[in-house]
Amino acid sequence: MMTGLSPPEHPMKPPFPTHADEEYSLPPVEALLAGTLALMTGCAQHSGPVCQRELMVGKVVSNLTELAQHPALSRPMRVLLGRLSSRWLLELGGAAVPAAGLMPLLPEHRTLQ
Repeated sequence: MMTGLSPPEHPMKPPFPTHADEEYSLPPVEALLAGTLALMTGCAQHSGPVCQRELMVGKVVSNLTELAQHPALSRPMRVLLGRLSSRWLLELGGAAVPAAGLMPLLPEHRTLQ
């Protein structure tokens, strides 16, 4: 006797989105932003060797600088990200300089290819 139960879900697929699903559903600029936020969280919680934290902070600066020049983001967002990049750069104590052509405070963008 059937009782109006819905058909069972696929046994290998959970009924909710997983981490793997999110990785493929984000547009590239949002994926870069999400990864940067994760790195920023990791830096805030880091208690290991200083050199590892410096590498993470360097990547945060690189990502924020890239985002600050991304044409898909609004000008106010690019300015905000440029300022954040400059602040994170201070965490490195001037030991690192952004790659040629990438300046944290500039709201202008470059075309990604």
